[in-house]
Amino acid sequence: MAARPGRKIVLWRHGQTSWNLERRFQGSTDIPLTETGVAQARRAARLLAFLKPDAIVASDLQRAAATAAELAAVTGLSVARHSALRETYAGEWQGLTHDEILEKHGEQYAAWKRGEPVRRGGGELETEVADRAAPVVLEHAGRLPQNGTLVVVSHGGTIRTTIGRLLGLAAHDWESLGGLSNCCWSVLGEGARGWRLLEHNAGTLPEPVLGDDD
Repeated sequence: MAARPGRKIVLWRHGQTSWNLERRFQGSTDIPLTETGVAQARRAARLLAFLKPDAIVASDLQRAAATAAELAAVTGLSVARHSALRETYAGEWQGLTHDEILEKHGEQYAAWKRGEPVRRGGGELETEVADRAAPVVLEHAGRLPQNGTLVVVSHGGTIRTTIGRLLGLAAHDWESLGGLSNCCWSVLGEGARGWRLLEHNAGTLPEPVLGDDD
C-alpha cells in the first residue's frame, strides 16, 4: 500500500532590503523591504498561492511581515506574527558590513564558519535560535489538516537553523545547508520517519545569497 503524503512546511525568506544590498548584518534590526523586495514578494506570492496553503505564520519584523502580507493578499489567509521567528540577534555585529565583521571580529567569524558554537557579537547561539523558532513552526504545523501546507515567513539564518533542527541534523552540520536568496523558499515534507527536505532555495534561477547566514 502506497504511503499517503503528509503535511508540508514551506519556509520562505523575506524580500530584499537595502542592508542586504550593502551586505550589512541585519539580525533583529527592523529593516523594511526595498521596492525590489516588495516586487519579489508579490511575484513569489503568486507562485506560492498555487500550493494552496492552509496557514501563514511570520516573523514580526517588518521585512518578513510585509512579505507575508503579499501572500495573505492573494490567498485571503490571515498572518500569525511571532517574535520567535525573528533573525538571530547578533549584538555588535548588527549594522556592520561583511568586510567590517571580518576586520573587527575575524577570529569569531572564522570560528563560526568552522561550526563552533559562537555568540556572534555577543548575541544568540544558533542552537538558541532553533530552540525558539522550531517549536513555533511545529506548533502551527500541528494545527494543519491532513496533507495541509504551512507557510513560514522568516529570515535566512533562522530558516536554516530551523530546517537543521527539524531534520535532526547536528548543529555542527547546519552549515551544509546553503543560504536562501531573497524571497526564495525551502519545503519540508512529512514522511514516515519525520520531516524530509523536498526543495531548497526554490523559486528563482540561481541568484547571489545576500544575507546574515553567509
